Amino acid sequence: MIKEQFKLDNQLCFRLYTASRLITQVYHPLLALHGLTYPQYLVLLVLWEKDTQPVNDIARRLLLETNTVTPLLQRMEKEGILTRTRGKKDARQMIVSLTREGKELQKTLADVPAAVGSSVLCDSITPETVPDLFRMLDDIIKKLTQPE
Repeated sequence: MIKEQFKLDNQLCFRLYTASRLITQVYHPLLALHGLTYPQYLVLLVLWEKDTQPVNDIARRLLLETNTVTPLLQRMEKEGILTRTRGKKDARQMIVSLTREGKELQKTLADVPAAVGSSVLCDSITPETVPDLFRMLDDIIKKLTQPE
């Protein structure tokens, strides 16, 4: 007999993983039209908030390791979306900036957040409840990223 704690339906992690995977699937066709992946879109979101940032800052903002973000940035540079240059003060630091094409993608993709949002809205998630959901998810993220 399986214990309640080991039932798949009782696992928060499974629900979060499944929701994340399914939401990413909603993004896929919207971004693929423009040759982008979801991780590339996340990088763009960071750079649209504040252009010209060190790789370390972008990785920190995305809660990823630098060695995970670097290959992604290299591909985006080859595609002409951004540039990477050595820091003036510290040549070891790589600075990332959007190209004109990268900046224009913000206008091109302007409908994506609303399209994804409308896919997620349901009986329990409404425009009014979204801020509460964000707070709960932020609490989980904060708890999991704080050192013990």
